Parts: sequence; structure tokens; C-alpha cells
Amino acid sequence: FYLTPPQVNSILKANEYSFKVPEFDGKNVSSVLGFDSNQLPANAPIEDRRSAATCLQTRGMLLGVFDGHAGCACAQAVSERLFYYIAVSLLPHETLLEIENAVESGRALLPILQWHKHPNDYFSKEASKLYFNSLRTYWQELIDLNSGETTDVREALINAFKRLDNDISLEAQVGDPNSFLNYLVLRVAFSGSTACVAHVDGVDLHVANTGDSRAMLGVQEEDGSWSAVNLSYDHNAQNEHEVERVKMEHPKSEEKSLVKQDRLLGLLMPFRAFGDVKFKWSIELQKRVVESGPDQLNENEYTKFIPPNYYTPPYLTAEPEVIHHKLRPQDKFLVLATDGLWETMHRQDVARIVGEYLTGVHHQQPIAVGGYKVTLGQMHGLLTERRARISSVFEDQNAATHLIRHAVGNNEFGTVDHERLSKMLSLPEELARMYRDDITIIVVQFNSHVIGAY
Repeated sequence: FYLTPPQVNSILKANEYSFKVPEFDGKNVSSVLGFDSNQLPANAPIEDRRSAATCLQTRGMLLGVFDGHAGCACAQAVSERLFYYIAVSLLPHETLLEIENAVESGRALLPILQWHKHPNDYFSKEASKLYFNSLRTYWQELIDLNSGETTDVREALINAFKRLDNDISLEAQVGDPNSFLNYLVLRVAFSGSTACVAHVDGVDLHVANTGDSRAMLGVQEEDGSWSAVNLSYDHNAQNEHEVERVKMEHPKSEEKSLVKQDRLLGLLMPFRAFGDVKFKWSIELQKRVVESGPDQLNENEYTKFIPPNYYTPPYLTAEPEVIHHKLRPQDKFLVLATDGLWETMHRQDVARIVGEYLTGVHHQQPIAVGGYKVTLGQMHGLLTERRARISSVFEDQNAATHLIRHAVGNNEFGTVDHERLSKMLSLPEELARMYRDDITIIVVQFNSHVIGAY
């Protein structure tokens, strides 16, 4: 099934979104120039989510990617709710009091976030009241706990992640008299999601990561070349520290069963995640909730089984690992992406492709044919293709789309092969997932002048 270039473009561009930070008096005072984001589904429906918002009551911008598993319910809830929890955690005591007084007296609330959303980024209206009540309970507790100290961003991020995960669990245990909502909170809790979130304020960049999505900084070296700096660590079996952490938290007798075939209890790839109460609740609690839950929950095989060797829960945490980085003028962009991207591309290639795209400068690597026997005719073809590519390389108006084009269409020579792209994008839904995962990318561009002025 062959797709024409315009058909390929319409598939690639369907979910693209761009935001430029507004300038004041012709000057841009933010360290962020703007961002591009995009998603390419492999699952139907897609299980990845993305979010971006400006904090209105404090300074800073929040951006995040969320990779769901066992359905999209948890990733959806986290993408809608987490930024509110972070924003509230960062608010000064007086502002929290103002907001609480406004709710008490029925006045209009101070807006906390300005969202930057693509029309396809769904928000669940039905659950908004329930979500609001949980959030309000959280800020009421923060008011009561008031220590008078200003909140540390790192602590705010950790508290927000843990609190939201706790609320997801609690809402599922309490249930809801409305049967639609009751089923929703249970689906959210029984599915799971990773989260990789960046908070940018001036030259302070914090990345909070739970699971195996990644954040990477693109740095321009003095000679103009590009390098990549990791700003997160994957929480999975490839990370020795993470495997050690899990082992430390459980008795020695479970050492052999904790990680099997590179998965937690032989089942779960990420070692940290939101939701996934199958790996957090006691067996008694799981049974009680499933038995008293709606029939749809009972019919779901996933909720019924108990993970093997399940002795000392919880086996899973949503607590993020937070990395702080002071931005420098040579730090040009940040890429946040779900593992669908990193499974297909090395971070060094990501840095180069995005860097060249943003600057419009193409550093020609010598053509590498690594071990292939190449005739002169083929070599001529490669060089002609390269020339054509330079003229068309910036056809994408969006850096995230440009990256997805490479992730899906690159051939063994590192160039985008239209035929390969066409094949990969025309795979039927049930096959696509065998070849790749959902891909979600946010590319944040930094303002070197503003960063330099700091």
C-alpha cells in the first residue's frame, strides 16, 4: 500500500502543535522561545499523552509527556491533573489562602495555569468536579502545613507526583455513586502511566521523571556541532541503580522473583509509574475493590489476576527522580519524548537532527556505508538523494514532526527513505504496534540571549 508524499505529510502533521512565547515591547523576556510538539499513534487508541502550560501565579512553564500502559486512562488523568498539583505545590501561602477563600465564598478563582493544547488533546469534563475536590483537599492541607518557607521546586515536584498518585489510588478505593465515574476512577487506577515533566523558570530547568520516557538537552559546541546531555534516567531493568533500589525495598527471599525477563515481577517494563494498583495494593484490597466494582471491571481479565510472587507490596512507586540543570547560552533546546522515540534513535542523532533543523545549518557527515558493498551507481544515487534532501529538509514547520519523520523513515544510511516511511505509516492498526510504539515528542527551544543575560 503506497502513500504519496502529501498523504505521508497529512498523517505526520495530524497532531502537531506549536507555541511561541509572546514578546513584550519587541523583547522576549522568557528563557523559552517556544515549543513544538507532535504525536504518532501505534496503538488504537493512542496510549501516550502530552501537556504544556504556563504557570500564571508563579513564574515558569511546565511541559510533559506521559506513556500509558494497559490502556490510556491513567495517562489521560495524569496529563490533565499533574500540572495543577505541581502549580499548587509551588504557590506561596497567601495565594493558597486567596484561592481557598474564593472557593469558600463562591467567587471566581484566580487562574492557575494557561494550557497550550492541541484540539485533539482531550479533557474529561465528567470527572472535573471529582478532580477539583481532590486538588482542593491537597491545597487545604498545604495551608494547614504552612511553614512560612518558600517552596523548593524539587520538593514541589516530588510532592505533587506522590500526592496525585495517592489520590488516584484513594479515589478508586472510595468509588463514586455515579456508575460512569466509578468505572472511570477504577480504569485510571488499574491502568498505568510514566511521566517525564520539565519545569523551566529563567535559567533553572528541573526535570522530574517517573518511568522510561526521557528528557535530553541539545547543546551546541563551539565548532557548531551538536551534543546530547541526558536529563533523566530510565527506571527499568537496564538501570542497575533502579534494580538495586527495588531489591533493597523487599526481603532477600524475593531477590530472584523481583525482576524476571527484565520486567518487574516478570510483568511490568517501567519500575516506577502512576496508577498500576495491581503492583501497589494488598491482595485483599484488590479483591475487595474488584468484587464491589462495576461489572465491566469484573469482565476485564487484567484486574482479576494477581501478579506472581506477590508478597510484600507495594512493588511500584510514582516518586520521580528530579534533576536540576542551570541553563547556559550553548543549551539550545530540550527534547521530552516517550520511549517510542528512544527505541528507534540514539540521543546523539536526535541532538544533531533537531539542532540542524533549528539552525538551518546542515553539517555534512561523510556518507557512511558501513560494511555494505556499494557500486558507483548506488553512491551517485545516495549523493543525489542527499542533495535533494538538503533542499527539502526544512519542509516540516515543526521540529517534533521532523524528528518523527526520521524516527520512522530512516534507512541504514541515516537518511529518510520515502518508501520506508510510506510502508511504516500504512501498516494496519493491529500490525503497527509490532513495529513501533506510540511516539510523543516535545521540543522546547531556549532563548540564548535571555539566558546569557542572566
